[in-house]
Amino acid sequence: MNHTDTAPSQAKPVKPRFMRGLQRSRPMLTALAVLIALLTLNSTISPYPLSYFDVSFLASGGTTTALAAMGQTLVILSGGFDLSAGAVISLVNAVLASQMDPTNFAASVPLWTGIGIAVGMAVGAFNGFFIAYLRLQPIVVTLATMFIVQGLTLLVMDKPGGFVSPSIGSAYMGDAIPNLLPASVVLLGVVVLLWLWLKRTPFGLALYAVGSDPEAASATGLRTGWVIFFTYVLAGGLYGLAGVFVSAQTGSGDPLVGNSLLLPTFAAVVIGGSRLGGGKGGLVGTIFGAYILMIVVNILLSLNISAYYSTIAESTVLMLAVLAGSLSASSPLAHKLRGARDYISARSKQMLITQRPYADKRLDFAAKVSPSRKAGPGFWTRNSALMRYTLPAFVCLFVVLLITQASFGNVFTSFRYWDALFVLSSFLVILALGQGAVILTGGLDLSIPWTIGLSGILVAGIVQGADGALIYAIPVVLIVATIIGFLNGLGIVALGLSPIVVTLAMNGLLQGVALIYSNGTPDGFAAPALRWMMTGEILGITPIIPTLGLFVLAAVLLLGRTAFGRRVYAIGNSETAARLSGVNTGKTLILVYILSAICAALVGILLTGFSGQASLGMGDGYLLPSIAVVVVGGALITGGRGHYLGMFGGALLLTSMQTLLAGTTLPFAFRSVFFGLVILAAVIALREKRSH
Repeated sequence: MNHTDTAPSQAKPVKPRFMRGLQRSRPMLTALAVLIALLTLNSTISPYPLSYFDVSFLASGGTTTALAAMGQTLVILSGGFDLSAGAVISLVNAVLASQMDPTNFAASVPLWTGIGIAVGMAVGAFNGFFIAYLRLQPIVVTLATMFIVQGLTLLVMDKPGGFVSPSIGSAYMGDAIPNLLPASVVLLGVVVLLWLWLKRTPFGLALYAVGSDPEAASATGLRTGWVIFFTYVLAGGLYGLAGVFVSAQTGSGDPLVGNSLLLPTFAAVVIGGSRLGGGKGGLVGTIFGAYILMIVVNILLSLNISAYYSTIAESTVLMLAVLAGSLSASSPLAHKLRGARDYISARSKQMLITQRPYADKRLDFAAKVSPSRKAGPGFWTRNSALMRYTLPAFVCLFVVLLITQASFGNVFTSFRYWDALFVLSSFLVILALGQGAVILTGGLDLSIPWTIGLSGILVAGIVQGADGALIYAIPVVLIVATIIGFLNGLGIVALGLSPIVVTLAMNGLLQGVALIYSNGTPDGFAAPALRWMMTGEILGITPIIPTLGLFVLAAVLLLGRTAFGRRVYAIGNSETAARLSGVNTGKTLILVYILSAICAALVGILLTGFSGQASLGMGDGYLLPSIAVVVVGGALITGGRGHYLGMFGGALLLTSMQTLLAGTTLPFAFRSVFFGLVILAAVIALREKRSH
């Protein structure tokens, strides 16, 4: 029977077009309803009636986040992630503030707006080239770009200052219609109109197709590379526009102004109903999400709750929004709950294999199979992969040492150089184990910076310079780290959320906790014993060095000679195959993130001993290097390949490079650019081995 012969009673009812559109728009409408409810609550708790000034202030207050989040939405619709958004905003702000003539109070708004957008689009093109045409992972590329752009920003403007013409502020912070329509609302309206047009063009349709299923889109003849490239260019343009707007807000420049926007942009995208992974969502809902975040923070301030809770609120809202969007009958959480139900049912009925009677010999056939013994391969054959992955890092290390010797001398014969090299590299050597294990499973831990920071603040605050307090201070810090890692792993395993989202939200949460615990000003000092460990001497050697040797040995054995290590590699190669092979993938992943958090906590403790005290943001500079040492050490960023010895070599290599750069006249900011370029080069050099 053909389709035309089908009886009407058998035909599947088709929903009206209006109902289908309403169903697709449900997440956006939900975000709008939440925004209206929060605005009502904010107006209720305010002691004064809502005025036009309040409306204008709220409208302009959320515009920067909304513009940046709209750019992030485009990237997420294509199936990617962009960690460079905040850095681009800072760069545009620094460029405008440093290049405008302080005597010109009527600078051209279209000209400088175009310059800001062009700078953002240039960075977007840089991202898009590596992602679309070299097929590199968006997370790695945009993370490296973030650090490159941060370094460039500091080269343009190393401290707050500069001048932004009042004409820019008047154009964007004023009124389009006096006392009736703020200019910021018009700006967002123009972007929305352009989006509504763009999504109906061939490019817009291709964007959703690529985000939904890139392989199917490619099979239909779509130029997926061009679509992805252009998406990152457009996203960069929106980041640039956000940079122009924040310049109008502040009237000056700040090289760090965009750093705090990364978490809110992701949260706004998710709250607005766009699906992480691509293919579903839009820019209008993202605007609602941005204003929801802003109103939540305003409500906290209206209730006299410390601003330190803002990152906690943003992280919590992000996690709740992601969780709400992932709850369904087919979600990982639903699968876990059904699996637990089936396990309990089978156990109650004595049906588990582990519950079979001792006399039951039906499964003994597996134990009776005696494999034939064959001569094993030789040493070089067995270790060829190890050599291939680890030797490049040590060869590059030797080259850097030769350059250092030629430039400054006294390297190979100087014991103090080697002592300092191992002490300074100890932090990256430890982080390489935790972040390396996470990367070997195919994940990434972005919560490392504030795990380090919180751990350092905790240990300094507890010991207060007393050696005896270390007995309980260090266990407390390690227990806190274990909880952090457990929550990261639980969110990834039980809820099926992206490691990037979970660990990014955790990083924001830990930042808020650290600010609240320290009240914004960490106090206390490292215990003398801890300082001696990092800066003292025993037989002419800094005590941390022999301890580091034991750590490296334990790390090699853990990842290379234990069942846990084999499970880590199995998950990285194929989590599904590992699970079907009997590996408890959930338990292993949770342990991996616990290991990463503990390594970060150890670094926080040692950094406190090295500097004598803790500080806010003390871990910020270790995120990219922790990834770089793993990648430079020969590990595959998508997981399943690498060796800790290579990561150890990568830590020594990057530290020796830092030492070499420190002896030159290059600005300190160049190091950030250098590390970003190094990790991109390493990923490009190793990418062809993915097919092996």
